[in-house]
Amino acid sequence: MDWLFAPFEVAFVQRALWGGLLVSCVCALAGTWVVVRGMAFLGDAMSHGMLPGVAVAALLGGNLLLGAAISCAAMAFGVSALGRSKRFAPDTAIGLLFVGMLATGVIIVSRSQSFAVDLTGFLFGDVLAVRAVDLVYLGAALVIALIVAVLGHRAFVASTFDPRKAHTLGLRPKLAQVALIGLVTLAIVASFHVVGTLLVFGLLIAPPAAALYWSDRIPVVMMGAALIGAASTAVGLLVSWHAETAAGATIAAVAVGSFFLSAIVAALRDRFGARRLGAAAVAALAAVPLVGCGSGESAVVEETPHGFVAGAEEMAEPQTRVIVADAGTGEVRVVDLLTEQVTALDAKETHSPQTHSTGSDANGVRLAGDGRFGFVAAGGRLSIVDSGAWTVDHGDHRHYYSAPIRVVGSTDFPAATGAGEPSGAAGPKTPAEPGGAPRSSGAVLSAHSDPVVTAVVSDGGDTIVFDRVALGEGTVGEPRPIPGVAVPYGERLIVVDRAGRVEVRGRDGTAGEAQPATCAQPRG
Repeated sequence: MDWLFAPFEVAFVQRALWGGLLVSCVCALAGTWVVVRGMAFLGDAMSHGMLPGVAVAALLGGNLLLGAAISCAAMAFGVSALGRSKRFAPDTAIGLLFVGMLATGVIIVSRSQSFAVDLTGFLFGDVLAVRAVDLVYLGAALVIALIVAVLGHRAFVASTFDPRKAHTLGLRPKLAQVALIGLVTLAIVASFHVVGTLLVFGLLIAPPAAALYWSDRIPVVMMGAALIGAASTAVGLLVSWHAETAAGATIAAVAVGSFFLSAIVAALRDRFGARRLGAAAVAALAAVPLVGCGSGESAVVEETPHGFVAGAEEMAEPQTRVIVADAGTGEVRVVDLLTEQVTALDAKETHSPQTHSTGSDANGVRLAGDGRFGFVAAGGRLSIVDSGAWTVDHGDHRHYYSAPIRVVGSTDFPAATGAGEPSGAAGPKTPAEPGGAPRSSGAVLSAHSDPVVTAVVSDGGDTIVFDRVALGEGTVGEPRPIPGVAVPYGERLIVVDRAGRVEVRGRDGTAGEAQPATCAQPRG
């Protein structure tokens, strides 16, 4: 095993290893956002935009890191300023500054007669020449990058997926963009001395891209990218030592190779199924401690993949479907706006008003939806239609699902007439709303959901609460009637009875805490 450990017994290789590990962590924090936000061209331009500052600093005998920082800051300011123009896309400004800064650097270098060695070090780095003071600079850069990544995480996520929502939440997406460019600049400036400007791009892009095949959670991707970058550094130094190749280039090549390896393994996983590969891996690992053991059985537990939903297919884009109930004929259809396919549902299953009439609505049918399920009220019956399209928002990322369109079932509506009312429920059972307005029956007004329950409110002021998990599994379950308007909120039900009294109940509708405030007109 001397071939494995002997290189790392040398002092300058140890410093190179520590420098590569610190660079991998810094690049993981910034590179994840570069990959997620599609800023690869900006990262490449920033890495080359350092050349004028480094060249001037080298000619004047100054600090190369300071020169690189000043040049990158000028590049970042130019990108931010020109990117605000509405006459051309932001990548046009990036391309112009990229060429301009690179040309300026080459012109400065061409004026020097003895710059060839320094230019080679700038382009390809010299990881084996890392000094103790460089490790201090890299450690400080890692601390700053970690602070920026943690403090700006919420704003970065919101501005990445929905800039308008980020602005509404007061997260200042423009300032977040500037902070993100600063984070990328910090990673490039801190890393170029180790692997050079041409190769820093490999550690900035390849490890996060490889990690994205295995998770779509930003913190997990960052941790995976740091581990892949650290492994690439160690393997690259080892290969470079034995093969006598350029250390920085070898590290970057190993990092890029890890991306293609991750892509191949992920393709095999998608082709043969995550469960089969996962079970094989678990079985292989479980067999190791069993070697030499006596008789016995060992259960292999399959880990459920992140975002897996039984009976549904995860999609790459939001699925948009519209449930349509014809007020004249009672026909119910589901229209897929992406494929333009129209699915007609069985009139018997949806209780067409042609066979069931209602006195509360002249057209005989009312419809409300909660984003996935449609609730069709006709003839005193409520039918639940599953559109088979929904989105799960995890904050820093989203999952889009597609499933078969179906009629889940039906139930009486409205059902809150006093029978089966949860014990302790507040509110008198009157035939009229406050003010003497007559109550209508059987017309759905609105539907409100959280991940656990769905509350369907009638225009008479009654509510039926469904188990939303059961609806997703294709069963109506046992709906709970509640007299009054009920809306799920914060893992509770906010209930306003027909007298205007407000009560906070559990999700199962059981009696809860009465509130001192009243709500005279809860509908709407």
